Amino acid sequence: MSQSSRKMNHQLEAIYDKLYRHFGPQAWWPGETPFEVIVGAILTQNTNWQNVSKAIANLKKAKVLSPKKLCSLPQSRLAQLIRPSGYFNIKAKRLKEFLNFLFKNYEGSLKKMFSRPLEDLRKEILAVRGIGPETADSILLYAGGLPVFVVDAYTKRIFSRQKLLSEDADYHAVQKIFVENLKKDVRLYNEYHALIVRLGKDFCKKTKPRCEICPIK
Repeated sequence: MSQSSRKMNHQLEAIYDKLYRHFGPQAWWPGETPFEVIVGAILTQNTNWQNVSKAIANLKKAKVLSPKKLCSLPQSRLAQLIRPSGYFNIKAKRLKEFLNFLFKNYEGSLKKMFSRPLEDLRKEILAVRGIGPETADSILLYAGGLPVFVVDAYTKRIFSRQKLLSEDADYHAVQKIFVENLKKDVRLYNEYHALIVRLGKDFCKKTKPRCEICPIK
C-alpha cells in the first residue's frame, strides 16, 4: 500500500469510527426478506423511506410481496398499491422490468441470481431498464450480501466537504475511493453507508449544514 493509500485508509477508518461511536449500529436495510429489500431499493428512488414503507405495507397487506405474485399482478394494480412511493406508474414498470429479468434469467430465484459472479451480475442488473448504479449496488449489498460499496448524494456531499474527493466526481470515482482504501467487508460496507446516510440527514445537510456540532469535524 502506498503512502497516499495508507493516508486515505486512515482517514476513511477514522471517519467511520467517529460515526459509529456517535450513532451506533444502524441495522440497515430494513426488510424481512431479500426480495423486500430489492423492492424497497427500487421504490426509494426520488422519495423518502417513510413513503416507501407505506407502499411496502400495502404490498404486504395485499399478500403479493413475492417474486411470483408480483410477476402475475397486473401492472396497473401494482401501481396503485405502490402509489405512496410517488412516480408510481414509472416504478411499477421498473419493478416489472426487474421481475422479467429475474424470471427470464434465473427462473424467479434470487438464490440463483446472487450465485452469479459479482461483476457479471452487476452488469446484468445495470442493464435492466430503470436501474442505475446506486439501486443496483443497494440490491447487491443489502439483498445479496455481496461486497459492493453503495454511493449516494450524501456520500459525495460529505466527503467533498471533507476534501477527500472533488464535488464533480462521478459515481464510480467516488465508489473507487472506498473500495480501494477499505477492507473488502460486507458488514463494514453496509454499516458505513448507513452511517453516511444518517450523517447526511441529521448534520451534513445540503443547505444549512450543522457543521459546528458535526460528529466528524
